[in-house]
Amino acid sequence: MQRLVTVAGKPTIRLGTKSPAGRRSIALDPATVAAVKAHHVRQLQERLAGGAGWQDHGLVFTREDGTPLRPTQLTRMFARRAREAGLPDLTLHGLRHTYVTASLQADIPPKVVSQRLGHANTAITSDLYQHVLKAMDAEAANTVARLILEGEQQDSESSAVKPLSTGRPVPDAERR
Repeated sequence: MQRLVTVAGKPTIRLGTKSPAGRRSIALDPATVAAVKAHHVRQLQERLAGGAGWQDHGLVFTREDGTPLRPTQLTRMFARRAREAGLPDLTLHGLRHTYVTASLQADIPPKVVSQRLGHANTAITSDLYQHVLKAMDAEAANTVARLILEGEQQDSESSAVKPLSTGRPVPDAERR
């Protein structure tokens, strides 16, 4: 694993990840796999076209001659392509926030999201990235209100409806 950082204004390749949790394998959806494969084919073509001038640094995203992209270049390239695609202003790091928010909205367990991001624990993910959207907040309010006001909850494993427990015993006179 290699990553590019800027040291004294120059791109520098560092081995390894920022933390042990950063070293991981994650699943990719088919569309992303296809895009990465297509990028790899383009990069192989650039390598052939570059001949002896190609500089192999083992990086996935490079200039046409294999040299590292400066992080600011990558940021500008991303912003330009996002604009061309009609997307709102968004930074590369902002994509992490978007991913987390979309994942949590889709009910992906926070532990899974945390592991995919390379965080040491779910508290980091929750503290840094979980932006509560109004729709998520409203859904939480409505779900809890139904539980409390209607007095029923659904057991997800058996689909049986059980009375909501307050943790206090119910007197016999109230049971029916």
